[in-house]
Amino acid sequence: MSVYLSLTVIVLLLALLIKQTDGKCGVMRIYQGMSRQQMINLVTCLVIFVLLFAVSALRLNVGNDYLKYVEFMHLAYSNAYVPTEIGFNMLAKIIYFLCGFENYLLIFAIFAFATIYFFMKAMYEQSKWFTLSFVMFMLLGYYFQSLSTVRYYLALSIALYAVKFVINRDWPRFVLITLLGSLFHKSLLLILLLYVVAQLKWKRWMYAGLGILGISCLFLKDFYLKIVIYLYPSYKNTEYLEGGTSIVNIVRCIVIFAFSMWLYKDVIKDSRENRFYFICNIMALVLYVFGSFIPVISRVGYYLTVTHILFVPALVVGIKDEDKRKIATAATMIACVIYFVLYMRGAGNDGIRILPYQTFLFHDLPLTLSERGYY
Repeated sequence: MSVYLSLTVIVLLLALLIKQTDGKCGVMRIYQGMSRQQMINLVTCLVIFVLLFAVSALRLNVGNDYLKYVEFMHLAYSNAYVPTEIGFNMLAKIIYFLCGFENYLLIFAIFAFATIYFFMKAMYEQSKWFTLSFVMFMLLGYYFQSLSTVRYYLALSIALYAVKFVINRDWPRFVLITLLGSLFHKSLLLILLLYVVAQLKWKRWMYAGLGILGISCLFLKDFYLKIVIYLYPSYKNTEYLEGGTSIVNIVRCIVIFAFSMWLYKDVIKDSRENRFYFICNIMALVLYVFGSFIPVISRVGYYLTVTHILFVPALVVGIKDEDKRKIATAATMIACVIYFVLYMRGAGNDGIRILPYQTFLFHDLPLTLSERGYY
């Protein structure tokens, strides 16, 4: 716990130094020169990245999926059947071949590097207020959950980065990066539908249609579940069909919806980017309220709610009254801290299991299933 708390405090304090300028974080434009603030941004981004990467890359048997992925890497390298995507399997084979041994530590480090890179790049380039976005990124558990659910959070970071291509209607790049990311987690393909729908300029009948679709889930649950099983046959007769939703996510979406309605005319109405975030939040709310029967609903919903770390800062910055803006900022910080405390209280539980923190510098990996034997 002390490792995570120390890391969180240090990187959040460093994030206070970053202020957006015309230059991008980590991009040096020699021919234009570099301002003092741009240099501070560059160095600070690099230090934050190194700290986050170090904690993630040095871990051993930390995270719900760690041992399972070590086993999958071994099976993929052995040309045995594994349920993971081709990108994950090929990466394991290539790294193991080049290293000459089963170097799973390097593979986890590669995933950590890519995940943190896409998250930070997305926040810096797209957020109206990087510091607040980064606070939400850390305190709402996105970074820490990436230690537990490796493949999915790589896909989630790519989804957040891909938002800029949706906003700019750069469809070739959006499709390309989505397809590449889906090689590591096929659920990323969902954003080809979700994000395209969210970027449309919604009319009243579209809101009504979404409401009707949500209500229909109350009566056509079995029909929709058959469609899900058809698309994901591996879910049939498994615990994934139990579904379930989160009251915390519902409350979060409702609060942000109320906040955005208060600022709709000033911040959202004439901004294509903020309308996209607004629709993502509404879609997530309908999904969480009416779609609790959907298998692994959180994986679908997170592709929509991850945009909160860009949307909320845009709303706060859009408040014209300085006193109200300070109140909104404080309220956001307090809510994030409360969520962080609750998250860390259960961080050692099954399903998360990022506590206790261990590193390969001082600990050994337990035997995997292949090493223990199947009997």
